[in-house]
Amino acid sequence: MRILLLLTAFALFLGGCTQETQNKIGRAVQNWTGTDGILEVYAGDKLVKRFVKIDKLSTATATGGKVERPYRFGYGILDVNLNGVADPGEKKVYFEFSDYSTSYIFYENPQ
Repeated sequence: MRILLLLTAFALFLGGCTQETQNKIGRAVQNWTGTDGILEVYAGDKLVKRFVKIDKLSTATATGGKVERPYRFGYGILDVNLNGVADPGEKKVYFEFSDYSTSYIFYENPQ
């Protein structure tokens, strides 16, 4: 009975949140549980960079926190040889890319 009441209260809380707040809560849960994302960056039809083992991508916000900036960022292992595996010697790096001019695909590792 308590668990049902708690779940109902949580559902009502989420229903009252804006979409952006719900997205932030979802990203926080995703961060906590972890994911295994892959980011591929293309120049035309050619794959030029791949990052593996990304836990999330974030949209940059202004210092005041109200305005989004047109780039995304995250941390992942740079897959130097583009084989889709975090090999020994490949390091975790910080990366940024523009939402306007970068051709990219971000997806969860299907393995």
